[in-house]
Amino acid sequence: MTSPKTVLITGTSSGIGLAAAVDAARAGWTAVATMRDTGKAEALLKAAAEAGVADRVRVKRLDVTDPESIAACLDEVIAEHGGLDALVNNAGAAQVGTIEQSSVGDVRAAMEVNFFGVVAVTRAALPHLRASRGRVITVSSVGGVVGQPFNEAYCAAKFAVEGFMQSLAPVAATVGVDVTVVEPGAVASEFVANLGLDVPALLAGVGPYAPALEAYIARTRDSFGNAQTPAEAAAPIIDALTAERPPFRVQTSQWARDFVSTTLADLDGSAVQTLTGAWVR
Repeated sequence: MTSPKTVLITGTSSGIGLAAAVDAARAGWTAVATMRDTGKAEALLKAAAEAGVADRVRVKRLDVTDPESIAACLDEVIAEHGGLDALVNNAGAAQVGTIEQSSVGDVRAAMEVNFFGVVAVTRAALPHLRASRGRVITVSSVGGVVGQPFNEAYCAAKFAVEGFMQSLAPVAATVGVDVTVVEPGAVASEFVANLGLDVPALLAGVGPYAPALEAYIARTRDSFGNAQTPAEAAAPIIDALTAERPPFRVQTSQWARDFVSTTLADLDGSAVQTLTGAWVR
C-alpha cells in the first residue's frame, strides 16, 4: 500500500477552502487544512466528520503574511508526512473601495494577503513540490481577468497572481511541477459576509462616487443571490489535484467562462503555455 498524498490548503475556515479540504480528503488525500486562527476550525472539523474523513484532515495554523508562520507550518508538514505533493493557495481577503477614498495602506494590505501571501507560500513550498513532482493550484478569480468597479486593490492583486503564475508555470514545468489557476465567479460563502461592510457609512464616505457605489452594491447583491456553492467552486480544484495533466487555467462555471471570455480568448491557458514553454526548452 502507498501512503496518501499530502496537500496543503490555505484559508480553510470557510467557503471554497473548507470545501476543498473535505473533498480532497474524500478523494484520498491527506488534507493539511490551514487557517490564520485555528479557533475557527469548528465548521471544517464538523464537515470532515460528517463526510467520514476526519482522520484525513489535519488543521494547522498558517498566516500567509507571516514568513515565520509559513516556515513553521511547512516544517511540521514535512516532519509529519515526509513530503508535500500539492499546494492550494486559497486564502484571500476582499477590499471594497475606490482609490480616492481608500488609502495606499488599504491597497498594500490587500496586496499583502492576496498576492504576496501567495508568492511567499508558493516559494516556500516549491522545493518540496520539486521533490514530489507535485503541483501548485491557486484560487484566483474572474476578477483576475476582468477588472471590476470598486475592487481596484483586489483585482490588482488577482491580476498580479495570474501574471505571476502564468510566468512561473513554464519554468516550474521544467522541474516537474504543474501550475494551475482556478477562477471562480460569485460564490455563496462567508468571503463576502466577512467584509463586515457598513454600507450606509461606506456610501456616506465616498462623496461623488456614492451613486456609482450604490448601483454596484445592488448589482453585487443580486449576483451573489445566484452564486455557486463553495462545493461547486471547489470541484475544479479537486479535478486539478487528481488529473494526470491539469490545465493551466480553469473557470468554475459556465458563467465564469463567459465572463472572462470578454477579455480572454485562451480560456484554458494552453496557447500561452505552448508559446512560453518553448522559450525554456
